Amino acid sequence: MIRTLRLLAGSVFALAVMAAADSPAPAPNGIDLPENYKDWRVIAPSHRTDNNTIRVIVGNDAAVEAARAGETNPWPDGAILGKLVWKDAQHESWDTATVPGDFILAEFMVKNATKFGDTGGWGYARWIGLDQKPYGQDANFAQECYSCHIPVKDHDYVFTKPVKLP
Repeated sequence: MIRTLRLLAGSVFALAVMAAADSPAPAPNGIDLPENYKDWRVIAPSHRTDNNTIRVIVGNDAAVEAARAGETNPWPDGAILGKLVWKDAQHESWDTATVPGDFILAEFMVKNATKFGDTGGWGYARWIGLDQKPYGQDANFAQECYSCHIPVKDHDYVFTKPVKLP
């Protein structure tokens, strides 16, 4: 019985280590890649013509509830916005359709006005490619993100405008 319990405990520990090994490393500022972001709901799509990318902006429950209620200026603490980015591609059977091509990156903004007061109340994180390699050499990379978002300071540093649904 004791041997069985030891084997079971060892197996559980091994599975936990393997699961941790499969998780991408946190961003240099300590933000973890949100666990279930692939199941989050869409807040808005966007397209950038300067770098030919398609983006889908998703949110955790707090962000989606705020977006649907029109309570996004400011966004509530606890809201997390994710931006999933693909290169533009042309649909193989429909030449006027632009579709997602190669996956480029996943970016996240975590709202915590106290913790991230130096960057407008938002923590920034980015993971590159399908292997989800954290972006940035150290925590100062967030200043690069913050600098880009200063033009939308009056919109709580967020470019995205949630889409209206019927």
